[in-house]
Amino acid sequence: MVLSFVLSGCNTGPTPEEEIYETLEEVVNLETSFKEQQNPLVELEKKEKELYDQIISLGMKEFDKIVALSEEALAIVEERETRLNEENASIEASKEKFNLVKDYIANLEDEKLSEDANQLIELMENRYSSYSTLYSNYLEAIGHDKKLYTMFQSEDLTLEQLEEQIKNINESYEKVIAANEEFNNFTEQYNESKLAFYENAGLEVVYKD
Repeated sequence: MVLSFVLSGCNTGPTPEEEIYETLEEVVNLETSFKEQQNPLVELEKKEKELYDQIISLGMKEFDKIVALSEEALAIVEERETRLNEENASIEASKEKFNLVKDYIANLEDEKLSEDANQLIELMENRYSSYSTLYSNYLEAIGHDKKLYTMFQSEDLTLEQLEEQIKNINESYEKVIAANEEFNNFTEQYNESKLAFYENAGLEVVYKD
């Protein structure tokens, strides 16, 4: 997650450094919804996995139960998609706010500080780009999940078809995992760079839990 900081000892009139600080911390606030989706998404994934395990343990003689469990799993997948879209909307809002930082950088008098700020922008833009990839990959994986649970509701489903769809799902989530790792790496680098910028700008900040 993007770290939040509190500024102490502000001057009466905001400096460009303080305007950058204010904007960056507003960006954190706009990602609150993103943060709030994390644990529920993990819990939904666990519930879905439990349902999947139940489904594949059943034989065709229990087809009615397979259908019922599949419908329950589909509902969970749709809830995951809803939460994912809320997460994405939060990131898009923070991205729009973050773009304002560029205007304040032009007012920085310290050349080194300006370079630090531009590096901060580059890291955050890389972070947004990696999230876009993560979001797209996750949506693709969710699409494969939906197809799987729909397939489970067909009595004509063959083992070959099932194996092929599971292969598609596994490949999709491999891409999700890779994109998520890249996103987390950029987030960590951004947090470190942001704190360094605050310190170099002489801003007295403390981490806000």
